[in-house]
Amino acid sequence: MLDSTKVYFPNLNGLRFIAAFMVIIHHLEQMLSIFGYDNYWDNKIIKSIGGLGVELFFVLSGFLITYLLLTEEGRTKKISIRSFYIRRILRIWPLYYFIVILAFFILPKITFWDIPRFNLSFQPNYGYSLLLFVLFLPNLLLNGNGIVVPYASQAWSVGVEEQFYLIWPLLMRFFKNKFTILLSVIVIYMSIKIVGFRFIKHFLYWNNDLQIIRQFWSSFQIDCMAIGGLFSYLLFSNHKLLNFIFDKFVFGITLLLLFIFICFSVNLSFFSQEVFSILFGIIIVNLAANKNGRLLLENRLFNYLGKISYGLYMYHVIAIVSCIQLFKYLDLLKYHMLLLYICVFLTIILASLSYQIIEKRFLKLKIKFSKVISGENANC
Repeated sequence: MLDSTKVYFPNLNGLRFIAAFMVIIHHLEQMLSIFGYDNYWDNKIIKSIGGLGVELFFVLSGFLITYLLLTEEGRTKKISIRSFYIRRILRIWPLYYFIVILAFFILPKITFWDIPRFNLSFQPNYGYSLLLFVLFLPNLLLNGNGIVVPYASQAWSVGVEEQFYLIWPLLMRFFKNKFTILLSVIVIYMSIKIVGFRFIKHFLYWNNDLQIIRQFWSSFQIDCMAIGGLFSYLLFSNHKLLNFIFDKFVFGITLLLLFIFICFSVNLSFFSQEVFSILFGIIIVNLAANKNGRLLLENRLFNYLGKISYGLYMYHVIAIVSCIQLFKYLDLLKYHMLLLYICVFLTIILASLSYQIIEKRFLKLKIKFSKVISGENANC
């Protein structure tokens, strides 16, 4: 039996935390707006960074998962699909289903955590909503029906991740030309999203079911993960394009473009998520593997916050509503920055407890099914 190979990329834990922090800021202002308190929800940057944070998560996921699968194939001459699924189950399912239990069976019964207007769409569709969450199809529920499940709505992206994990090892194992399949996934996804549904709508029959399918497809965002995978392939194969990507001028221009696009809300039309994904990909591969780069985000604090980033993402809405209710009671809502700090602090506390009590024991089990050890275990 071959020994396990270790893979660790610096800076990426810090990048995970930044992605989670973007989503926290977005949802804090959204919740303040929903509760009717002073907020910055109308700010275009605030409205956009939540989605961009999720896209960053998707590109990161595609980059890391693809690299690990390529490494496993290079090391063992094959990809174990069974072991991959078990690893993903151990990583994703415990916390995901814990949040589902909280959102469906516990928090709705406690008035402290009532969110104005949210329950109106949720309660009449309780069984249907629960079924789709159990089946990891929350993005179909949220995008197709306008139903919002308080404290679990953020899990739509986890559903997308699971849908990605379902098919990705199959593509990586059964298609030998990795570059071609990665590029094909991107082209096919974009073609259906931009051209396919428009053709059907204008020239063929269109109904509500097709509208739901289109909204589901838009949320699927496998192209973001495939773009991450493409950068992973370039790194793994030591492709000559890396010389261009690792150039200081290219990296600087990438950061500048990202800043301009976000701060000035540049309209990128149908190609927004693909353009941002490419920019994120350039940043990721530079932070992870550019020997001339700096360890900008590689420190104990960011490493820890990145390690618990899944919990930060899943618990932050509970923390936000709890803080809003507390600040309302103490008449402190006018201290906006203090509210943000306390929200982040409480989210970190909840995520840390979850990591120690729930997630850690399952993560240790992953090693038994891993030929390539990554993340915290690889950095031991």
